[in-house]
Amino acid sequence: MSEKIKIDLHGFREYDARWLYKKDINSEGITNLGKGFGSQIIKHTAKANPRVIVGHDYRSYSEEIKRALIKGLISTGCNIEDVGLSLSPMVYFAQFKLDADAVAMVTASHNENGWTGVKMGIKKGLTHEPEEMKELKEITLKQKFSKGQGKEKKIVNFNKIYKDDLINKNKIKKKIKAVVACGNGTAGVFAPDILRGIGCEVIELDCNLDWNFPKYNPNPEDLEMLHEIAKVVKENNADIGFGFDGDGDRVGVIDDTGSEIFSDKIGLIIARSLSDKHKNSKFVVDVKSTGLYSKDKILLENNCETIYWKTGHSHIKRKVKTEKALAGFEKSGHFFFNQPLGYGYDDGINSAIQVCHLLDNQNKKISDIISELPNTFQTPTMAPFCKDEEKYIVVEELFKKIKNLKENKTEIGGQVINDILTVNGVRFSFEDGSWGLIRASSNKPSLVIVTESPTSDERKREIFNFIDDLLQKTGKVGEYDQKI
Repeated sequence: MSEKIKIDLHGFREYDARWLYKKDINSEGITNLGKGFGSQIIKHTAKANPRVIVGHDYRSYSEEIKRALIKGLISTGCNIEDVGLSLSPMVYFAQFKLDADAVAMVTASHNENGWTGVKMGIKKGLTHEPEEMKELKEITLKQKFSKGQGKEKKIVNFNKIYKDDLINKNKIKKKIKAVVACGNGTAGVFAPDILRGIGCEVIELDCNLDWNFPKYNPNPEDLEMLHEIAKVVKENNADIGFGFDGDGDRVGVIDDTGSEIFSDKIGLIIARSLSDKHKNSKFVVDVKSTGLYSKDKILLENNCETIYWKTGHSHIKRKVKTEKALAGFEKSGHFFFNQPLGYGYDDGINSAIQVCHLLDNQNKKISDIISELPNTFQTPTMAPFCKDEEKYIVVEELFKKIKNLKENKTEIGGQVINDILTVNGVRFSFEDGSWGLIRASSNKPSLVIVTESPTSDERKREIFNFIDDLLQKTGKVGEYDQKI
């Protein structure tokens, strides 16, 4: 007798799908997800046998999940091209290179062990947006499946094609000494080879694959991972340190002094460098990013525009495409380079390569380049627990309170709120350029909190304490993952 289908509806998130395997979804549930996605691809491509690129990350159960997913896809008529152990950007690249109709990458990215998920896309270089996720959820849960007979083939050694593509067009002249940290995630079999290939001297840190993640999760926003990279950078007198997440679409950066540089600041120095060559360009950044972009003198001199947009790799890459922006940057370490620098999707290794070009072109250390930016005091991204079914309601309630404070000109630390951005959660700003953000996480039961001040560390903390006080009063918020 076949297993009863288990598939928790909350796993269909804003732009990808994530579940705790066996607890919230079982193998039969994954097969149904494959049937749902296959049916959706057939509907949107109007092909009886669309070609779908499938890959998986290095977790103990990812291949098992991939098999169940492929079974579902084939039953709808999809022809599968399996590229094997992959990074998410390798799967996105394969869709362009092999001219396929859709992609499905089995990964839970940086989530803790036990989590699984699928990043999916039909249009090249894009992953599902909320409307497409809603449609997929409906097809899957209501079992409105197409029936057909697909085939499967393995694409052998595609990883070499992906590596060579990045290496061949990105050679550097300077011997940059780089610490490459992968947290024992999948990037370990890609990042060191590629960075060596372009001409870096690579010092590997936790690049051997180990699905138990013995030290910490491969997450470049995790302070534990960043501190470890900093230590190795200083011990080896390295020029730079890179930390990659579990599926290689994000990167974190440590400078030559061992200081972590939040990715939004890295984005700004890359944008500055690109704006010289590409005047009148647009850049897209997420609402968690530094306020410096909007007033940056170099970007303004080069007539470049910055658009603040919704956090999330799917939202930013879609906005980069629709705005025909040159690049997009997200505070979490997702960077998106449009033509001529990339295909518009997020690739952590390509992002690290762009930083290497920056060092190659300027006779300066990364710490010197960063010091040219105005100083700001910024918190890391903090995620207090909040139930999936409550998080959006909590944010909505807090927006009303903050709007009220603005209208009544209530002072917070001696300043009134002068602007509220609601494109994604609520980001409220003050006259001195300080700001705070409260939004719902799109892939975990939590909220997301960030604050920044260009004036002082104390002001940054003041805004955080104000937010934390609002959160505690709701009675619906639990422990933080990390806290200042």
